[in-house]
Amino acid sequence: MLSEPRSGQLAAWGNALLAGLVSPDDAVLAIVGDDAVHRVEGLPGESGPVGLTLALGRLRALGVTGLRVALPAPGHPLGLSGPPAFNARALEAEEAVVCHGSALGLVPEVYEAGPDGDVHVEVVWHCLAVREAPPADVPSLGEAERELAEALRDATEVLSRLDVAGSGPVAEAAMDAYRARAERGREVLAPGYPPRAVRVLELAQRVGLLISVAYENGHGGAVSASEMAARAEALRPVERTARRAQVAAYNAFVEERERGVR
Repeated sequence: MLSEPRSGQLAAWGNALLAGLVSPDDAVLAIVGDDAVHRVEGLPGESGPVGLTLALGRLRALGVTGLRVALPAPGHPLGLSGPPAFNARALEAEEAVVCHGSALGLVPEVYEAGPDGDVHVEVVWHCLAVREAPPADVPSLGEAERELAEALRDATEVLSRLDVAGSGPVAEAAMDAYRARAERGREVLAPGYPPRAVRVLELAQRVGLLISVAYENGHGGAVSASEMAARAEALRPVERTARRAQVAAYNAFVEERERGVR
């Protein structure tokens, strides 16, 4: 969870574009990021893949007024509403975007091409039918913020109790990378999002960082298989909470619009 999902960027900047807060060029530039190109396949009215600018315009014409994020994991269909075919594809990708205002969803498929040292990434978003129903297990921003505060405390206690290395060069490098990204990416949620959503997403990233350090920064004192399994078991609900908070933050734009805040 050190990097933000592509579905988050598409939803955040797509929402800003749909609301008229950013230009199509700026939205597409932010969504594509370091990838080479993004295309959308399966859009109603289009016979083949189209670029993001045309795709977002087509979605608006089809009645889409907002975009939500889903970040499902095995046993946890977070943000999904069905049908099974869409859920299965989203679960395989571990992310998806669900349209508000039209029964459509987008699931990314990532391709890498090129020789070592010069690999470029292309993304195809598959447009599929979705069921119009409340998304699964998405908390409010307030709930997410409270849960995250507890999760951050729990994660720190777990790392200490299991003697997982939380310091040293690898951990320090991870923290430095996080701080640098935070300074560069203050508008990760795009214009128009409430400050609380930005705060929740930043806290979710911090919790995700601790989880990543726990798994990637060696075994610390947890050297036996049983101790390593205990660490994974203890961190699993923390990771789940962080994913729920990410979804709540990305979906805040649509949720506020539904409540008439905008």
